[in-house]
Amino acid sequence: FQQLRNRPGTALWELSVYDYDLVVIGGGSGGLACSKEAAQVGQKVAVLDYVEPSLKGTKWGLGGTCVNVGCIPKKLMHQAALLGSAVKDAKKYGWQISGPVCHDWATMAEAVQNHVRSLNWGHRVQLQDKKVKYLNLKGSLVDEHTVKGLTKAGKETILTAKNIVIATGGRPKYPTNIPGAMEHGITSDDIFWLKKSPGKSLVVGASYVALECAGFLTGIGLDTTVMVRSIALRGFDQQMSGLVTDYMETYGTKFAWKCVPKRVDKLSSGALQVTWTDTHTGNEHKDTYDSVLWAVGRAPETKALGLDKLGVQLNKETGKIVVGADESTSVPNIYAFGDISEGRPELTPTAIKAGKLLARRLAGHSTELMNYDNVATTVFTPLEYGCVGLSEEEAEKRHGKDSIEVYHAFYKPLEFTVAERDASQCYLKVVCERGGDQKILGLHFTGPNAGEMTQGFALGFQCGATYSHLLQTVGIHPTCAEEVVKVNITKRSGLDATVTGC
Repeated sequence: FQQLRNRPGTALWELSVYDYDLVVIGGGSGGLACSKEAAQVGQKVAVLDYVEPSLKGTKWGLGGTCVNVGCIPKKLMHQAALLGSAVKDAKKYGWQISGPVCHDWATMAEAVQNHVRSLNWGHRVQLQDKKVKYLNLKGSLVDEHTVKGLTKAGKETILTAKNIVIATGGRPKYPTNIPGAMEHGITSDDIFWLKKSPGKSLVVGASYVALECAGFLTGIGLDTTVMVRSIALRGFDQQMSGLVTDYMETYGTKFAWKCVPKRVDKLSSGALQVTWTDTHTGNEHKDTYDSVLWAVGRAPETKALGLDKLGVQLNKETGKIVVGADESTSVPNIYAFGDISEGRPELTPTAIKAGKLLARRLAGHSTELMNYDNVATTVFTPLEYGCVGLSEEEAEKRHGKDSIEVYHAFYKPLEFTVAERDASQCYLKVVCERGGDQKILGLHFTGPNAGEMTQGFALGFQCGATYSHLLQTVGIHPTCAEEVVKVNITKRSGLDATVTGC
């Protein structure tokens, strides 16, 4: 009756028993895409977003990790580093650049941060335009149709919804067993919002986040070391991983392999003294840094959602929500997708697409499920690495070494020739089934603009591309991508895979 009074002229049978058709908890890439799509197909939608400041006090606006502390600022800082390399190349190409070239962190950081703020504003405007109710509240579940939202001051709002979607993503982890790690270290939640240069930096971890950050820090002229416990780029093709780190070492990033940090102490000078153990020799080492960046993985944001009391099933090891193919959780009317979900690629575009498809299904407009197979991605290290499909190791595991054929090539980008740059790590491989049409199982590429290159070939995977399709494709000359359609030497043959001629 209260709702009737609020909505005069509404017939009883038109009345919903809920405030909203859909409430989305999480205003990142996935949550925003889901809420906007739901509104487009006629649903009444609210989206809750609340950023808990990092341990260092860094906080940001609407848009989630990708916009604020992920892909967007990362790629811009990567670009800053690439421009540094381009300046060096420019002299060989005839540009007369006088005096030493140096980089100013504050100028870059301000420009990047201003761009991110413009994106925050753009997201707010979009939600308004699409009639999505945006609430800057920390959301948690009361039951399968009720969400409690808390303001920063602790004021409570209760919302009811036919369906609830959880898209809260994850946050960087700190090691809890290393004294001084939390007090003196930063994470990717902080690096992009620093007002002044991080200076001499130690990056702990060897995930793509670690390598990308170390890459651009080195590229803008900072003394940078990466500390690796075991292997780099776990989960990626390990031959490609080796090429990426070899290139980084060549261009000035230091690596402390098979090393584990023990403690971080702040000296009276303000410098951070890091003590670590070389697990290979058992020896202990010390050095001082201006910044220590922890890039040791991410943890799902599930703790404060109240999932346990509702019986939403989590994976005990990872803390992520167990979901079905339709993103449903173990509790009816509660759905989850994106980085919070078990077994999903932690990538912005997958969350966006999955969110849109979920919104359509919940509105009864579609039955299409998200296809998580053959999602392409790129690591924006100084030498970029793009891939789609299976790694060589995974293809071997699934099909057997004798049932796959790997075509490969070491090539030299034309841009590297006049610049006299070393192209030893510019490499590509196409992993195929050995029999029949030689279906392509995986494609891997290190080189300039790897993301742009890989995105195009990713389409072929959706069409069932084969090696013969590749050979039928005429290349664009002179490009790096052209080398993929020319690849003809197999690993099995043992022949030299270096491309000669133009």
